[in-house]
Amino acid sequence: MTSLHRLCGIKAIVTIGAALSMTAGLALAGDNNVSADKILKALQPKPLTRGLSAGAQVDPAVKAKETTFLQTLRNRNTRSLSLGEREEIAAIAATKPKIDLEIQFDYNSAEITKTSMPSVQALGKALSDANLKGSTFVLAGHTDAIGSDGYNQDLSERRADTIKRYLAEKYGINGTDLVTVGYGESKPKDAKAPTAPVNRRVQVVNMDTKTASK
Repeated sequence: MTSLHRLCGIKAIVTIGAALSMTAGLALAGDNNVSADKILKALQPKPLTRGLSAGAQVDPAVKAKETTFLQTLRNRNTRSLSLGEREEIAAIAATKPKIDLEIQFDYNSAEITKTSMPSVQALGKALSDANLKGSTFVLAGHTDAIGSDGYNQDLSERRADTIKRYLAEKYGINGTDLVTVGYGESKPKDAKAPTAPVNRRVQVVNMDTKTASK
């Protein structure tokens, strides 16, 4: 195998990534045995309580704006999203529940490897749970900085689309509840090491915001 082939092979690893919430994290990156229960716990928003101060409450106007924007993304082709729309998705996702999983793809493709299938299946089971019913999930593809910008952008979109297609076909998850977006190498998880494996990921975000408990 040539050095070029080895280098390209490195690009075949993708991680579904992020933190558990704004204030709490769950380090699951690299965990191929993560359970559906762990994924469910990570993606389920914590309900607001009456004890929270007014400043901590969700602004109804902000929530309405987010909801309206997310409605415009349903049934959209990943590649049809503008740069501005991609950035707005990222801004909203920054405050939402997320989780890290490790997903590997076949060499130079968007096909999920057999070894990573248990992780994807666990994700499918979690997203099928009644506790997450009605939520909109974003599948955001990211790559490392190896390769051209155009190649990485396309790869991130194709891999996000692959996860969406699998979840819809195998678990019956409504495609309109799964929004896919690609960021290529533009948003590394570790900006100080742009070629590091941790940057190769598909971020799964629960975009739904729960109201205060009554």
